[in-house]
Amino acid sequence: MDVIFNYMENKKFEPTKKLTKADGTIAYVWEGKYHNWDGPALIPQGERKKREYYLYGIKYTEKLFKEHCKQREGLPWFKSSTGNAAGSRV
Repeated sequence: MDVIFNYMENKKFEPTKKLTKADGTIAYVWEGKYHNWDGPALIPQGERKKREYYLYGIKYTEKLFKEHCKQREGLPWFKSSTGNAAGSRV
């Protein structure tokens, strides 16, 4: 088990790279795959209407992409915004 943790501590994740081609195509790439949490990962010839959404190389519709983004933000179900005072027995 210690071997796995030591491996993960030494591994550094590379940031997402923005690539622009000569024809104006904009692509966001992470570890060789299209990936962008902030918006479309592929914008062909710079036209926003033809944008494509990818997460970890998997293509999503705009609706599904926005649902995935909503699910990753916010507090977990077991935490509340009121803190320890609400509903705790002292």
